[in-house]
Parts: sequence; structure tokens; C-alpha cells
Amino acid sequence: MKIFKKLSLVMASAVLLGSTLTATAPTTTHAAPVSGKVTVAGSTALLPLTLQAAKQFKQKNPMVSIPASGAGSITGPQAVTRGAAQIGACDWDATKDVPGFKAFPGLVAHKVAVIPFATIVNKNVSVDSLTTKQLQDIFSGKVKNWSQVGGQNAPIVVVNRAFGSGTRVNYQAKALKGAQFMKGGSTYKEVKSSGDMATSVSTTPNAIGFIDLVYVKGDLKALKYNGVAATTSNVLNKTYPVWAYGYYLTKGQPTGATKAFIDYVRSPQFQNSTLKKMSFLPITSM
Repeated sequence: MKIFKKLSLVMASAVLLGSTLTATAPTTTHAAPVSGKVTVAGSTALLPLTLQAAKQFKQKNPMVSIPASGAGSITGPQAVTRGAAQIGACDWDATKDVPGFKAFPGLVAHKVAVIPFATIVNKNVSVDSLTTKQLQDIFSGKVKNWSQVGGQNAPIVVVNRAFGSGTRVNYQAKALKGAQFMKGGSTYKEVKSSGDMATSVSTTPNAIGFIDLVYVKGDLKALKYNGVAATTSNVLNKTYPVWAYGYYLTKGQPTGATKAFIDYVRSPQFQNSTLKKMSFLPITSM
């Protein structure tokens, strides 16, 4: 009888212990995958970021479609305003006035990256660094030959972005300190996208232009600005000033798949890993 009572006591204790362990065991929860379509339009500077983020986001949310295109920053908030896109990528905060552009009422701006921009030249150009004044003179058309700024005796071919480009807005404000661009001429070209800029400068001898760092590769050479190299580390240490925040614009506060995608792009997981590898910088770094 005593043996039976002891056995019953042991079994009861085991049941109680098992209940306690079950109640206190940690549980792991996973956010349910989202679904829907999120159209992104606008900045070509931010397009590589958007495409990479969409690829990674879809791995966890295969029921989401994220078509993305780039035709210049101004087309981002325009597309969102008329309902053609859920996200407008823009190289400035389009909820506020900037030189040349009025604010878009009803939109909400979400910072997604720090974008460093660089002055670029064709590989045949011997110059390695230009000052603010030299750049102002070149892009205004006052200086027309590389020999005037320490280079070879050759005409300078200026490649500019078309009006509405966020890269153009920021380069004019940060690198040229607001100086005006030349209006045209036999050695002047305008292109519509960052990809077009990269192609034009890399294939045109004696050409100069500007672009964000993610596109600087191959035959393109990034010039120093007042002797300071265009690098993410120099943006971080505040010696290189030609950079800007990139934004996603939405009509009101985002919901559903749109909100989930923006949250992913702004998450530490994406910002501190993928973003840094692409020559962008996290929004918290500046």
C-alpha cells in the first residue's frame, strides 16, 4: 500500500512538472505572408535598391507582386497622385517644395536610404579631382576644354540628366551649390535615366556627368570633389557632401502589402546588410 502511494505521488509530480514546462516553454511566432500588388515608379537612382529589396521580400512573401520602373524622380509622386503606383520613389521629399518643384499634397514621405552621388568621367579623361568652382564653370559651359582644368587638350562633353531627375536636383544643389546648367550646344547631351547616364559617359570620349555611386562601375571613373573621394566612408565622416536621402512616397499612410514592403526596406535586416553592399547607406547613419 505504501509503495502504491509513493508511486502515485511520483506520477502526480511528473504530471505537474510536465504541465509547468509546457506552460512556460517559449513560443515562436512568424508574421503571416502578405499578398497583393505593389507598383513602384520614379527614381532610377533608387531602382537598384527597389529591385533587390523586392527580390528578397518576395522570397518570404511569394504572393506579392512588385513591378518597379524608373523614369526619373518626378514621375514617382506623379504616379502615386494619379493612382498609377502605390509607391513613388524620389530623391527628394516631395511633400515639400524644392527648387523647381512644388510639394505634392496628400502624400506621405518615408526615408529609405542615404544616396551618395558622384561626378563621373569617361576613362580617357586624365583629371582626377575638380573643385566646386571648376564644376560650376564646366556644367554652365564657361569652361569648354579639359586643358583649362589640368587635363588633356580636348573639348569637354557635358552629359546632364533631363529636368525632373532627382539626381540632377541634388547634384545641382550639393555639388554645384545651386549654379545653373548650360542650355545646350554641340558638346551637350541630356539623358533620361541613371542607366542612360552611365552608358553615355562610358562610351563618349571626354565626357563628364554625374550619377549615384551604385552605378559607378566598368569604364566609369568617379572624380574627387575638392580633393575628397566619392565614397560611402567619406559621406559617413562628413568630408564628402554630395549626398541626399531617398524617399518612398505613398498616398496617405500605407497599408497591407505596401506597408509591409516599406517596413522591410526600412528594417535593420535590410538597411544594415544589403543596403551597405550596394553603395547606399542606412537612414540611421546620418
